[in-house]
Amino acid sequence: MARLKKWSKEIIGLVVIIFIVFTVMDFWRKPESLAPVLLEPQVLATGETVSLAELSKEQPVLVYFWATWCGVCKMTSPTVADLAQSGVPVISVAIRSGDSQRLLTGMAKKELKFPVINDINGVLANAVGISATPSFMIIDNGEMVSFTSGYTSYWGLKARMWMASF
Repeated sequence: MARLKKWSKEIIGLVVIIFIVFTVMDFWRKPESLAPVLLEPQVLATGETVSLAELSKEQPVLVYFWATWCGVCKMTSPTVADLAQSGVPVISVAIRSGDSQRLLTGMAKKELKFPVINDINGVLANAVGISATPSFMIIDNGEMVSFTSGYTSYWGLKARMWMASF
């Protein structure tokens, strides 16, 4: 029993330390402000035009910055696809992931069904200040209300979207 109590304390301490480290990393990586270029109309890889400024007037929008070559993104992309399928408004930005046809073909093979802006040269990501993939930004009424980078679970993203709606 004493051993279980000791391990419980160590696990709780470890969880608290990990939470603090990830919070500090998010604060450090977070763009200082929402880059106006992101709110300008953007062209999706399919050729359609989308406006985050307009979409975010109705409800918070999850903006997912990812790359086909990113190992962690391979774990988070299906989660984002599940969120999009459940009705969460999602716009993704694929950074330096090849031409649009190749990107869309790869997404179809992996059953990733969410709108994607193909940032072929990383210009949009640089303008926004994204320094790591994956990164998740929630925009509400044209303002960034949440930001995190690295692995995030389905429920973590769902909770962030829920908090952004208040």
